[in-house]
Amino acid sequence: MNIKNCKSKNHEKIILLLTLAFSAFLAQAQTATLKAGDTAPDFKLKNVDNKEVSFASFPKAKGYIVVFTCNTCPYAVGYEQRIIDLDKKFKPQGYPVIAINPNDPEASKADTFDKMQDLAKEKKYPFPYLLDPGQKITDEYGAKRTPHIFIVSKTAKGNVVEYVGAIDNDPEGTKADKVKYAEDVIAALKSNQKPAVTQTKEIGCTVKRKAKA
Repeated sequence: MNIKNCKSKNHEKIILLLTLAFSAFLAQAQTATLKAGDTAPDFKLKNVDNKEVSFASFPKAKGYIVVFTCNTCPYAVGYEQRIIDLDKKFKPQGYPVIAINPNDPEASKADTFDKMQDLAKEKKYPFPYLLDPGQKITDEYGAKRTPHIFIVSKTAKGNVVEYVGAIDNDPEGTKADKVKYAEDVIAALKSNQKPAVTQTKEIGCTVKRKAKA
């Protein structure tokens, strides 16, 4: 191989590497997690009862507890009852839970819509449990794990993210003195105050995505 051809191939490799790096950068930017103060994207997704649900489905709400969760993750399973309890406690106060399954059903066979329906029926979910085809809303929120929670206020300027992260600091469910991040945030909002903590590290399994061809 002559020097000219060698230089040409090296140039092609450099271009390919730069292209891949730029693509990775764009993918990361597109799935950046929302933070406090950001506008919470609305959605219209199919619930397990086959009806579409959006923020407008709760006209009297003061805000929303949007939680990305699933059927399969051990952390999500461990938080099931706590998510149910959040809805039972705070929906009457104007902050309903809206659960969204972020996992691709081809990547996680137990997270199909039928399996979601089965779980919601078995656990008697009092809140919507929504399918996110193509993970569009998952990416708009930048949800990374299950569960990953976003507490949203309904304001005159639109729906605003107030808190992002974990439900509490007790994934094992064993701490008597756990810090209840979600409850503390809503208590602050009800008192017309900004939450003292607006972001924590999300706890759970990574969102399952279909392998790219």
